[in-house]
Amino acid sequence: MSDPINQQRRSFLGATALGLAVAPFGLATLAHAQTTQPAASTEKRVAVGGHTSFKPLKHVKAGVLDVAYAEDGPANGKPVLLLHGWPYDIYSFVDVAPLLAAAGYRVIIPYLRGYGDTRFLSADTKRNGQQAALAVDAIALLDALKIDKAVVAGFDWGARTADILAALWPERCKALVSVSGYLIGSQEANRAPLPPKAELQWWYQFYFATERGEAGYAKYTHDFARLIWELASPQWGFDDATFARSAAALDNPDQVAVAIHNYRWRLGLAEGESQYDALEKKLAALPSIGVPTITLEGDANGAPHPEPGAYAKRFTGKYEHRLVTGGIGHNLPQEAPEAFAKAVIDVDRF
Repeated sequence: MSDPINQQRRSFLGATALGLAVAPFGLATLAHAQTTQPAASTEKRVAVGGHTSFKPLKHVKAGVLDVAYAEDGPANGKPVLLLHGWPYDIYSFVDVAPLLAAAGYRVIIPYLRGYGDTRFLSADTKRNGQQAALAVDAIALLDALKIDKAVVAGFDWGARTADILAALWPERCKALVSVSGYLIGSQEANRAPLPPKAELQWWYQFYFATERGEAGYAKYTHDFARLIWELASPQWGFDDATFARSAAALDNPDQVAVAIHNYRWRLGLAEGESQYDALEKKLAALPSIGVPTITLEGDANGAPHPEPGAYAKRFTGKYEHRLVTGGIGHNLPQEAPEAFAKAVIDVDRF
């Protein structure tokens, strides 16, 4: 949960102060965008938790990774790339995938680096969690699967990655669905202090900045993740089995290294890799996103996240914001699968 921030002072996961960060930037008037905030129906025609498994996972070598991914829907369907966040996994989309598959989409849901059965191809590759690295992973996956263009959707880390793809590689993105909006950030922006209450929401980021925090996360990974789930989605009554299915993905041997690097990099406490410098320079300028976009927010998101008005002007194409009501927290795809799937289908028709 980290994920969803974007305040130009937050880079990868959370997004509480984006309002503070976005204000200073003079953005062009939103020519084609329409910002509406319809509340998605709280009537759940799809049983949340109705699905508990995927078809057997597939693997493909993509970039520096052997990517494990779930796939659903017809092989010739319109591609949709669904990206999860921290500390979650592909099961965030376990009820979304069948809905999209039934609508004729080819649904691709990869485990990110450091999660599940995804592995680095070389022991020498830096266990890097910076935003550009994860975005390059996603492009490499599309290349490996020979997918020229896809609807890209995600939350938390996944939303940030989806935003980056839409901003830097718009030719690869048919449309975008992003929970908590515009989450692209930079180390420079993250140097600016936030008001105390906003900083408090980032307690785990500061914890991870210490050796004690790294050791604590390594020792209590599942306990830590469960606490984040509870704080980020205070009204989501997930059961032990639901948590256990996703927590298993955190047993990946590179999870601790990637997660710790992610948060330390954001604060400038860990170096990235020089191969991503040019991309990070572009991202630090907070590029606008011109592909058709729907942003989503749950009405009970307990994770740091920006106000919709703080990022609306970042989206310069056809745009809509939707508030999903009914006690929906940070893990919006799993808590409100119908609303998430509908956003994907609707934005594809923009």
